[in-house]
Amino acid sequence: MSAGKQRLRPVAKSLPQGIREFLTPSLFKQVRSVRSRRKLPRWDIHPLLYVLILCSWCCGDSLPERFEVARGFYVFTCPKKRRPGTTFSGFEKAVAKLPMSVLRRVAATVRERMVRVFGEQWLHEGFVPLGCDGSRQECPRSEELERRLGTFGKDGAAPMLWNTSIVHLRLGIPWCWWWGRGGKASERSHLQQMIPWLPFNALLIADAGYVGYQLMRSLMMANVCFLIRMSSHATFYTLEEQQLDQFCEGIVYYWPQKIRAKGEPPLRGRLICVRDKRRKVDVWLFTNVEDRQRLSVEAAGKFYSWRWECEGFFRSYKRTMKMMKLSGRTIRTVHREAEASMIAVQLMLCLGSQAVAGKASNKGTAVASPRKVLLAIRSAVREKDAGSKYSKQIALATRDSRQRVTHKEKRKWPRRKTHQPPSPPVLLKLPDDLKAKIRPDLLAA
Repeated sequence: MSAGKQRLRPVAKSLPQGIREFLTPSLFKQVRSVRSRRKLPRWDIHPLLYVLILCSWCCGDSLPERFEVARGFYVFTCPKKRRPGTTFSGFEKAVAKLPMSVLRRVAATVRERMVRVFGEQWLHEGFVPLGCDGSRQECPRSEELERRLGTFGKDGAAPMLWNTSIVHLRLGIPWCWWWGRGGKASERSHLQQMIPWLPFNALLIADAGYVGYQLMRSLMMANVCFLIRMSSHATFYTLEEQQLDQFCEGIVYYWPQKIRAKGEPPLRGRLICVRDKRRKVDVWLFTNVEDRQRLSVEAAGKFYSWRWECEGFFRSYKRTMKMMKLSGRTIRTVHREAEASMIAVQLMLCLGSQAVAGKASNKGTAVASPRKVLLAIRSAVREKDAGSKYSKQIALATRDSRQRVTHKEKRKWPRRKTHQPPSPPVLLKLPDDLKAKIRPDLLAA
């Protein structure tokens, strides 16, 4: 993972060349061994994955129209490959038979290529800044989905999937994700499942919804650095009496009463209060990075302010990619559609970030605009461009970096609750009876 010493690779001159940068030939050799073999299947794994990803990028009033555009582009750009099937119904049946392990292998390969391709952009101040958040996606009201996923709310809302994603906060690219039922999903349990996928030197940044003893202990045991916002639901203990309004940073112990009753040890960490005149409320952050030289108060505040990139990613995924509602009517098709769409947006943002890498802006390194990257890809697919126009368009697909003079207008959305910022955590002095139960190595400064 020595990404900081590597240089950026040359930008792809065409869309097929950019896709091959991440979907390498060795990947297809691996997934062919995973997929069940059948004598000369009509849909080989290579065209099936390509057309499945291209369908998420192409325009069309219906899925069959997008399929025709994607299939035509594949036949044009891969003339030496075996021709895929011609009907949309056959394509749907082939996707339904595709093992989920194949799609997960594709996502893992893209993650490996991301570390190698982006080089110095991957690390920032010695950390890989990753944000975690979740969002719902609506599904059709079919009988199977209502039975398997359920309907939620008083009015019986449509079945939903819950998408918990970990996003690179400087590039805006999703690193990994986990799926669950829309109304009964636990973001903390989803994050625990994704801990083995986190890269070396990762700094996980999350909001107050991820406060939990088991989650933070799992991160500490896996040697993963984290920075989580605290709320009034969290109680911390200090060795000396501390005033909440004067506290800036210090070593604290997180030891809920239910955890103490089970005989489990406390969690030692560093509590940081970020105070800024521009903020209405103070931001309280808990981290397991105790070294102030490695993570200062200013750096912690900056890292947490980047967490908004997670919200921007879900906006791009659900609005720009039009994935607010999935179209599959069975569990198999919904899961494969959702997984393929996440791979498509991951690959799309990788292509854009690679193309605009190294360009300077008012805020430093330029960041790819999901909308402009998608327009460049659609233009290449529609015109079957060999690369001259595509390379120019995607190289200019950067976000607007102008300095704002006024604040953005805040709109009132129907059925949306007014956001209430988290209250400060509870800070108490550690009693003598609890201090005697703590191991000496945890009490050591």
